[in-house]
Amino acid sequence: MSLEALRARLHATVLGSENAAELLLTALLARGHVLIEGAPGIGKTSLASTLAKSMGGVFKRVQFTPDLLPADLLGYSLYRMNQGDFQFIPGPVFAHCVLADEINRTSPRIQSALLECMSEQQVTLDGVTHQLPSPFLVIATQNDVHATGTFQLPEPQLDRFLLSIRMELPSNEVQTAILLGHARGQIKSMEADTLLSTEEIIALQEQVDAVFLHERVAAYITALADTLRRMSGSEDCVSVRALLNLMQAAKAKAFLEGQKEVHPDHVQALFAAVMRHRMQPEDGSDPRLLIDAALEQTSVP
Repeated sequence: MSLEALRARLHATVLGSENAAELLLTALLARGHVLIEGAPGIGKTSLASTLAKSMGGVFKRVQFTPDLLPADLLGYSLYRMNQGDFQFIPGPVFAHCVLADEINRTSPRIQSALLECMSEQQVTLDGVTHQLPSPFLVIATQNDVHATGTFQLPEPQLDRFLLSIRMELPSNEVQTAILLGHARGQIKSMEADTLLSTEEIIALQEQVDAVFLHERVAAYITALADTLRRMSGSEDCVSVRALLNLMQAAKAKAFLEGQKEVHPDHVQALFAAVMRHRMQPEDGSDPRLLIDAALEQTSVP
């Protein structure tokens, strides 16, 4: 099966990244966008590029830099003297998969240029709306926020990502295996042939939509969000979009496990990935502590 082949390829791309690979697949099937965080040099871009190149359709990569302009992402109108009118020149967002590399290396003004693309799958320029292709997936990588030359992503931008993936430095054993694999020629660049066409991806996404969500599980998702809001002291930290994202991610998780309905453990498995980038504690503490506490204190149906 092409989906299983894609899963195996992602697992083999960056040793020790199995969880990150599963979350990437979950986001793809759930029609959501992904934020991959971590220090430079741990495989964020390699993992994202492997997924993008394994998908059918158009793939574009944008290196975010401080001098990037909105037109560099969205496109622009060019006046054609011989025709006497303007012609729209589409930017790199007009692709099935867009890799926004080091998205926090550019200013929030440029980051916000992606808002309409990510939430409505369209671009509006000069009063004209242009539809983006389907499927449409944005994979953004970002370096740790304390790294030199980075800008904090604004909350509205963070809320557009279905989930975030935190990639950490692998264990010493895995690092040694990576060194030996490269030294012996056992680890090479992944082949770039297509494993899933755009039509196959859309068909899989429709199957995910059909996964059943029981009323009790929907109420559990709402209760988890309510607990998290109460513990954080903010009613605005978890939006309705976040609840919809958690529901859709849980459906994709159930589908990947061969289940026809969502169970509470599917919700629990994705809760941290969907909520962590949305939580910004004022004291700078790790939001995972609040998220874990919310899971413990919410009754499971």
